[in-house]
Amino acid sequence: MGGPLIAWESAFSAAEVDRINAIGDSLVRERAELVLAVDALGKKRVTDVSWLQRDSSTHWLFARLEQVVRHLNSQYYKYSIFNELREAPQYTVYDASQGGHYDWHVDHGSGGPDARKLSLSVQLSDPSAYEGCDLELQFGDGIVTAPRSRGAVIAFSSYVLHRVTPVTAGTRKSLVTWVSGPEFT
Repeated sequence: MGGPLIAWESAFSAAEVDRINAIGDSLVRERAELVLAVDALGKKRVTDVSWLQRDSSTHWLFARLEQVVRHLNSQYYKYSIFNELREAPQYTVYDASQGGHYDWHVDHGSGGPDARKLSLSVQLSDPSAYEGCDLELQFGDGIVTAPRSRGAVIAFSSYVLHRVTPVTAGTRKSLVTWVSGPEFT
């Protein structure tokens, strides 16, 4: 642990990952759009997404994500954050047949009143189900590649430059969420 990311390898069990995938796969997907960026040709990001809403079927997941956030923040970041997730988690699907990827970016958000402080990605696909599609973070003079184990949570400060490399075979699924708080001062 340390550096630009924190990896919690077994944060979610196989059964929890199966439940997340069942929820995500039941939702209508849309082509992801970039906020505060122009990408008319789809070169910066090619991925399909769905948004999970807090309801009786997802209450357990929101509670679990918030528990993970509180633990990671208290142990590593110590940011002033809100007690609950204020943005809907994003179920993200990168498919090789579509050239799925997301070029270098930061998760600054849409310019709303809440500042994004932490970004979390839950790895939902088995690493053998796809090739490529690595989550990479730019840190100093180098690139750090996040672990790919199913059920792992990758956390990093939302201002860290990162990307998802092109998927060259198969499909990668992840659940992405952001944690906000008062503006940094």
